[in-house]
Amino acid sequence: MPYEAPDLAKLSLSDIAELVATRKLPPVESWTPDQTGDSEMRISADGKWYHQGGEIKRPAMVRAFSSLLLCDADVKYWLVTPQQKLSIAVDDVPFIAVELQSEGAGKERTLAFRLNSDDLVFADADHTIEMRGGLPYLHVRAGLWAKLARPVYYELANLALAEASKDVTIWSKGAQFSLMAPA
Repeated sequence: MPYEAPDLAKLSLSDIAELVATRKLPPVESWTPDQTGDSEMRISADGKWYHQGGEIKRPAMVRAFSSLLLCDADVKYWLVTPQQKLSIAVDDVPFIAVELQSEGAGKERTLAFRLNSDDLVFADADHTIEMRGGLPYLHVRAGLWAKLARPVYYELANLALAEASKDVTIWSKGAQFSLMAPA
């Protein structure tokens, strides 16, 4: 049966938590392959993946490649397997948060995001939301970030504004995030 992307609107937060828990990513941080090279791949600022200039249109391929991503201390991106470490060009960040699910309010709120790779991420103390150049970003894992798509950002900002926070902040899983651009 082909893989089908999760529809957050149809999932409860406990369903999302179960999907997050069952997604086992390869231990790319522990792999140290001797062979390095260039993947001839690029992730554009709008989250599209390209190989040798042609767009990768199969979601399953993007999902597979995204599970092999690593960002090193020099903010260089790599696709890593036990045998190879191949560079990959990333125009901004590798992921786009394309869907939001919110449950609760105020300090009791929980926010879940679906990425363009179909990964699911809860905003919390380990997966922070931060503003960069007036745009919101979500920490995904180990130095990898997702930019919030414009509709997702507007939805998030509306939630924060509805709570009449003068500082335009929002809570998720006990962590508070500012949606204001740093001064």
